[in-house]
Amino acid sequence: MHYWGLVAFFVTIAQAQTAERVRVDDLGGFFIDKTEVTISQFERFVKDTGLLTQAEREGGGFEFVGGWQRRAGWTWQRPEGKEPSSRELPAVHLNFYEAQKYCNWAKGRLPTAKEWLSAGFTESRPQPPQPWIKGKTYEWTTGNTPNGANTSLPDPWPRAAPAMQTQSGVNGLFDMGGNVWEWSSDARGDLRRTLGGSWWYPPEQMRADVEAWKSADFYAVYIGFRCVY
Repeated sequence: MHYWGLVAFFVTIAQAQTAERVRVDDLGGFFIDKTEVTISQFERFVKDTGLLTQAEREGGGFEFVGGWQRRAGWTWQRPEGKEPSSRELPAVHLNFYEAQKYCNWAKGRLPTAKEWLSAGFTESRPQPPQPWIKGKTYEWTTGNTPNGANTSLPDPWPRAAPAMQTQSGVNGLFDMGGNVWEWSSDARGDLRRTLGGSWWYPPEQMRADVEAWKSADFYAVYIGFRCVY
């Protein structure tokens, strides 16, 4: 391989392992991951820290089929017990504490619900491309309609979608609605708030006023995360 080919190859690898961040000019300003943390990004963290997740220690993560059922071998590496179709699928089967550890390792933290909702619903880019309007708070994270999000309605993704395969939304972010729920740092005792809905739910679960709380030590095929900085 020629020199510039090698450069392009390693740049591609670095991009796959490093989350692209988007600036949000609200609440004093902060950066947020453009996509949900992917399998390839989480793998880099595990190689660096040696973390063994709760799902791995306990035999597999959970799926809801007439109640929560443990699925043997379902982990962040193999979300459905087999080699994933893409390493850019969201990293799931991770509890709140494991997501928090990743964000700390990445020099960030999990977002508050207020930060997440601001980034997901209110356009703050100085000069957003059409049809986005600076300062407008949208009904959906995808804009005026939920079209383009990965939900339980008919769409190209029967399960989770890889990063940047769905329609980008407010602030140029991907999957702030649908795909997988995302952990936030908001707490009610041992519970933590998750936001955005998932591919298993209809679009109504994407709305900003949905209150969804889960045990901080819970992990399932529907829950992932992203970080703020």
